[in-house]
Amino acid sequence: MSIHHTAYDCCRLCPRQCLADRSRRAGFCRSGTKAKVARAALHHWEEPSISGRRGSGAVFFSGCSLNCCFCQNHQISHEGFGKEVTVRELRDIFLRLQDQGAHNINLVTATHYLPSVVEALDMAGTSLSIPVVYNCGGYERPQVVQALKPYVDIWLPDLKYWSPELSSRYSGAGDYFSWASRAVAQMVLQTGPPVFDEDGIMKSGVIIRHMILPGARRDSLKLLLWMHDSLPQGGYLVSLLSQYTPFHLARDTEDYPELNRRITSYEYEKIVDAAVELGLSEGYMQKRSSAREEYTPPFNLEGIDS
Repeated sequence: MSIHHTAYDCCRLCPRQCLADRSRRAGFCRSGTKAKVARAALHHWEEPSISGRRGSGAVFFSGCSLNCCFCQNHQISHEGFGKEVTVRELRDIFLRLQDQGAHNINLVTATHYLPSVVEALDMAGTSLSIPVVYNCGGYERPQVVQALKPYVDIWLPDLKYWSPELSSRYSGAGDYFSWASRAVAQMVLQTGPPVFDEDGIMKSGVIIRHMILPGARRDSLKLLLWMHDSLPQGGYLVSLLSQYTPFHLARDTEDYPELNRRITSYEYEKIVDAAVELGLSEGYMQKRSSAREEYTPPFNLEGIDS
C-alpha cells in the first residue's frame, strides 16, 4: 500500500474505511485534506525512554478515527480545535522541535493525515536525524503499518479493549480488537526488539500501552493473556497506565455512570500482578497520582504560529 495525497480522494486510511472524498466532505475522523495541528512542543509526560530529560517533540493532530467517550483530548479529537498547516509548515515544525532538543518526533493521532505527514517527512529528508514515534490508539490497518516501515522507528500504540461490547460502547468500534491485534503484531514484527541509546532513550521498538478502565479488570486480563500468547517474548515493552480520569461524555453525561470515577488501587495492582505473573514485566508502571487533569497538555497552538 502506498500513501500519497490520492488517499484522501476515497479514504481508507483507517479501519473505518469511510470512502469519503475528503476534498469535498470530512471523513469519519472529522477531517479534510489539510493537516490540522493543535500543539507542537516538547512533551515530558511520555514513558521515560521516550521523553528522556529533554522531552519528546510531540505534534498533536486534530480529529480522530476513534470516538472514545472518555477522551482526555476531546477538545481536539471531537471538537476539532487546531490550525491547518501546509506540508512545508509541517516539515518546519518537525525540524524546529529537533532544533529545540527533542529526543524524537512524536506523531500523536496522525493516521487520518498520513499523506501529508509522509510528504513532510520526505521533504525533511536527512535533515531530520532523530527517531519518529507513531503514537496512536491502536485502531490501525496492518497495511498502513507496513507502508510506514521506512518512516517510523518507534511505535507507541494503545491496546484499549479485548471485548467488542466494550469497544462498541465506549469507542463506537466493535471491531477494535480485530484490527488493533493485527496492527500491533505487525508493528512488533517489522520493528524488532527495543533498542536504546547509551542514555536509555529508545531508538527503535514498540511500547504497548494499556489504560485500565473502571470495572474492566477482566478485559485488561484478556489483553495481557493475548500479548503473552501472541507476541514474541522480549519483542516489545508494556506500559500499564493508571491515569484514567473521567473526561468528556464519561463525566458530563449520565450515559456512562460506570466510567465516572477513577480506578482504585486494587484494580490497578491486580493488573500489575497479573502482568508480572505472565512475565510481562519489561516496561512501565504508572503512579496513581498520574490520574489528574493537569497531565493533559494545553491545546493552545503552541509551536505552530512561531
